[in-house]
Amino acid sequence: MTAHQNGSISTEFSDFLLNCFVRSPSWQLWLSLPLSLLFLLAMGVNTTLLITIRLEASLHEPMYYLLSLLSLLDMALCLTVIPKVLAIFWFDLRSISFFACFLQMFTMNTIFAMESCTFMVMAYDRYVAICHPLSYLSIITVQFVVKAAIFISARSIFLTVPIPILSGRLHYCWENVIENCLCANMSVSRLSCGDIIINCLYQFACGWTLLGLDLILIFLSYTLILRAHMWLPLHPDPLLQQKKVSSDVPVLLNILHHIIPPALNPIVYGVRTQEIKQGIQRLLKKGW
Repeated sequence: MTAHQNGSISTEFSDFLLNCFVRSPSWQLWLSLPLSLLFLLAMGVNTTLLITIRLEASLHEPMYYLLSLLSLLDMALCLTVIPKVLAIFWFDLRSISFFACFLQMFTMNTIFAMESCTFMVMAYDRYVAICHPLSYLSIITVQFVVKAAIFISARSIFLTVPIPILSGRLHYCWENVIENCLCANMSVSRLSCGDIIINCLYQFACGWTLLGLDLILIFLSYTLILRAHMWLPLHPDPLLQQKKVSSDVPVLLNILHHIIPPALNPIVYGVRTQEIKQGIQRLLKKGW
């Protein structure tokens, strides 16, 4: 039991309980099997993608560095959520401390925001490659990727850090059972006996600021790419441009999904990219 005054955390509980399919216990075992397989698949394919990009010198390019960042975020998201869910399913370890809950909340929101911004940067990368191919090498450089990574991290952390702070300062005095498998912001805030209007408004504003703006810019980038694609038959060298556009079809089909399952990201963006497929094949021939 903890109790603090003057606006800090004030609660009669020392932890939360995650109420994850407790009304259907038979579901837990059946759900744990595909969930654990997806977890292993996500970790395995993302690790393979990272190792391939690291070992293949031909993949040391800005586009593949962005793919590496996306894979790291996917792995971080898996490690933040899935182990706790499997612990609940297998060992009924539903208890989670206040600190761990708010840390999970912050980590999830930050990763979601970083993935959204990463997709936006990837869309800009493809826009420059298709619409301004002659300027691509001078615009999309390693320095650009470094600056983009710093911007992605700073923006996401700055805008998401108030979420666990706002939830942490609430007074939890009625119950401590979270009707969820993870510490989602509103699932936790609803347990408070205080006013959560600020939490709701900030969640709404943050969602529109991060995901909404990113989605608009992504849509704009690929609208311009599609327009350039329609113009290709009139281009003096359509075969060169066609090769670049066709390599981006998997990205175009999936880029609008801001929360793509981590197990699919490296397959969609990596394995279906010809250079990475060739890199994996060369590593296998070398005995890796």
